Amino acid sequence: MALIKKCRGKSPQITKSSWIAENATLVGDLKMGENCSVWFNAVVRADVNSIEFGDNVNIQDGAVIHCTYKKTKTILGNNVSVGHNANVHGCTVGENVLIGMGSIVMDNCVIESNCIIAAGAVLLENTLVKSGSVWAGVPAKKVKDLSPELFENEVKRIAKNYRMYASWMEEE
Repeated sequence: MALIKKCRGKSPQITKSSWIAENATLVGDLKMGENCSVWFNAVVRADVNSIEFGDNVNIQDGAVIHCTYKKTKTILGNNVSVGHNANVHGCTVGENVLIGMGSIVMDNCVIESNCIIAAGAVLLENTLVKSGSVWAGVPAKKVKDLSPELFENEVKRIAKNYRMYASWMEEE
């Protein structure tokens, strides 16, 4: 059973269609959409501010989703994939976004819809990622436009596959 903890009078709101790994941690003012998944050792900590997930959001193994007290909420739109060991903090993410493994997204960043943040990228505070772009590097910069092939073969495929992977998990 996942660690699901009430904080400051608010408990995570988890939809019945979502799957949560046994060692994931969910705390406080979290609202999840439909068909979400939070994977092994991931932490979603809405203790100091609120966190919202749209539908089909997947938070992969070891990722951390957090926010800043009295300053920044975290909002993830529909079909957002947060890669293994990524840190997503106090930002707004549109729909159809892939945040790559080990990347860091800092406070007040806005990632518009249909984007990829490459593995290991670091988006500094207040960065605006325009729709349809791919960002990489430290600090992250736009490296190219998102092609239709990358959109289909990465962004859409990963979001779809994580819904499938969650369906494979069986209760013991």
